[in-house]
Amino acid sequence: MAAPLPPRSARVLATLVTEYIDRAEPVGSVRLARLAGLGVSSATVRSILADLEERGYVQQPHTSAGRIPTARGYRFYVDQLLEAQRPLRVSATVEAQLRRDAGSPALVEDVLASVSQVLSRASRLVAFALPLDTTESDILKEIEFVPLAGSKVLVVMVADSGQVFRKAIDIGEALGAKDLRQAANYLNTEFAGLSLEEIRSSVLERLRHERTLYDALLSRALRLAKSSLEDLPRRSSLFVDGASSLLDESVDSGASSIATLRALLRMVEEKERLVRILNEYMDGPGLTVVIGHEHRSPDLRPFSLVASTYDDGPRRGTVGVIGPMRMQYSRTISMVDGVAQAVSRVLRDTI
Repeated sequence: MAAPLPPRSARVLATLVTEYIDRAEPVGSVRLARLAGLGVSSATVRSILADLEERGYVQQPHTSAGRIPTARGYRFYVDQLLEAQRPLRVSATVEAQLRRDAGSPALVEDVLASVSQVLSRASRLVAFALPLDTTESDILKEIEFVPLAGSKVLVVMVADSGQVFRKAIDIGEALGAKDLRQAANYLNTEFAGLSLEEIRSSVLERLRHERTLYDALLSRALRLAKSSLEDLPRRSSLFVDGASSLLDESVDSGASSIATLRALLRMVEEKERLVRILNEYMDGPGLTVVIGHEHRSPDLRPFSLVASTYDDGPRRGTVGVIGPMRMQYSRTISMVDGVAQAVSRVLRDTI
């Protein structure tokens, strides 16, 4: 572990990071001497900066330029922010928007689609919302079958938490809307209020002991239920918005930044890969900030990630943003944490 910074060095570094975030320009010793409020000369500040550069907290883009923070410098700055008491604020307007978009009854997918849009607009960063962990303890509220082409059927299952599962299955025969509605009515009457695992076990048990079901409706309904409950994903789709909002920043920073933006856009398109990366970071409840080279994936190393968990009681999901290392961390951390708290309140109010 690196030795802690002396108080004067810490003050100079925090001032440098704040100024660089605000102005996007290297910060010189004369300006730092004035802004840091330490009552020391610019020569003393230059000596402090030289030490900070040797320790890896700052770097000098050009010999005649001032300094800019490195990923390690940003980490020091963020750690200071996290140690301070953070006001968890989200405007009443934002929470009201989430509640309107949730509908009645509230559906998790509608809430999260709204969250990614709200966060991307407010932060001008790439915003994402990762749905709740879907486990086999989810309680079935309703199941519906929608006929597709040929023998294919769209299964829509709604859990009591508001989570929606959609799955296309091939049942081997063409059924009309009336037959499918009758099968859904039977399953809703028979199994609503049970967990998906309980329903799966019961369906398999009935099929095992009633191989020659004389009731065509019952046989069809059970076969539909069996196919519907096979291989359900642990999570539904990742919601992402605002990738194009980083373009202006990339254009201002040069072609190399445009290349890193393209890498991020590719990762956003490969949602399953991004989900796996996010799951690696979020190993517990609360806030997570990952900066630059702290990312395991090289594609994300030019960026920082701020994420926070929300929950509906027993289960957790994640909301957050991805943007350049030079982001407004204080505002972004407060915003992401506040929105996560708002999502939790909206979801808990629907239970």
